[in-house]
Amino acid sequence: MLLQLGEDAKLLAGGQSLIPLMKLRFANPQHLVDLNFISETSYIKEDKGALRFGALTRHAEIEASQIAAKIPILHDCATGIADVQVRNRGTIGGSLAEADPSGDWATVLMTLETEVRALGPNGERIIVLPEFIKDAYTTALAHDELLTEVLVKTPPKGSGGAYIAFKRSAPVYPTASAAVQITMDGDICKDVAISLGCVGLTAIKAKAAEDALRGQPANDKVLHLAMEAASSAADPQSDMRGSAEYKRTLVGALVKRATNCAIRRAKGEHVEVSHIYA
Repeated sequence: MLLQLGEDAKLLAGGQSLIPLMKLRFANPQHLVDLNFISETSYIKEDKGALRFGALTRHAEIEASQIAAKIPILHDCATGIADVQVRNRGTIGGSLAEADPSGDWATVLMTLETEVRALGPNGERIIVLPEFIKDAYTTALAHDELLTEVLVKTPPKGSGGAYIAFKRSAPVYPTASAAVQITMDGDICKDVAISLGCVGLTAIKAKAAEDALRGQPANDKVLHLAMEAASSAADPQSDMRGSAEYKRTLVGALVKRATNCAIRRAKGEHVEVSHIYA
């Protein structure tokens, strides 16, 4: 159908990003190709050290999945997306393919080893997530390609992660968000990945913040340095959610809080994580 309809066609998965854009006239496709009638596109599987998510797997399915809960940061993300109506319709594949700068999944999955499978007339190809999302609302998918599966490699032992977003209310996009996945060796940070959401045109890897933590004891001084580095890495725009400077300060604080939770989880503690609403 995409080949027949050409560039004027747009794919419809859960519609939780596309339909609002159409209502605002930011998107105006002449045709919608509904993927919801294609069988076996929604699943969660554990396979050879990785979790596999079908493109049309709903956020609510991931929220309720015991398999997905083995990587706690995935549960943090799924359970905190908007409200129950959106979680029941929205899909992980649709979220990544839409590449909305305010989305949640890209920010979280950037802290994990994530690959995307794409299928088109020329066959299948596997794209690592950092190469998949090119810019705001822009991915590496060709017009006649479909995102079919998301593969997330299971983190090593001694790892923990956390995702925290700051929102005015549950249904709205975050003002800022932070995802942290960390591997501990005793009190030393062996490895870490930090991603910032809603403070740039794409999710931002806070590499300087990662460098501040990697190989260091996870004490208050080191966490403060990481927080400052994360704030510096942010590139937000002032809007109705807050000024650019406010968002920089906010995302740094979120990184510090998420890192603390990730460290405790890496050490085997059961830590409940929830978004902050104000």
